[in-house]
Amino acid sequence: MNRSTYRGTVIALAGMALLASLAACQRPNADKTAGQKLDAAVAGVEQRAGEVKAEVKQAANAATDKVKGTANDIAISAEIKARLARDAQLSAFAINVDTSAGRVVLKGSAPDLASRERARSLAAAVEGVNAVENLLVINAKS
Repeated sequence: MNRSTYRGTVIALAGMALLASLAACQRPNADKTAGQKLDAAVAGVEQRAGEVKAEVKQAANAATDKVKGTANDIAISAEIKARLARDAQLSAFAINVDTSAGRVVLKGSAPDLASRERARSLAAAVEGVNAVENLLVINAKS
């Protein structure tokens, strides 16, 4: 190796050493002990665990609310069916009651217009009902 090549190699190696030492200064944990690094890692894991716990709790609450809503809708439908069954003019078997989020849809038939309206009123009077869509048709007896 000639002198010029040797000198270039030494300069290149010195430059790389200088860059490596500058890069080491840029590392955020370079001056921390192993214990401090471990503490920081544990704190990061604990923070993420707290975030995950909050996310799981939020998802569980949403699922619980959905189940409660479904149970409320089932109870509303059952109460409306019971009230229809107690009415002498209406048949609980001829009327389908669908409830979703407190919104009731009545489908089927009623013997006359007054009974159709009574079915709507019975449904609307049940606690938790916020709307009634009355799709009952008049089934005139021959």
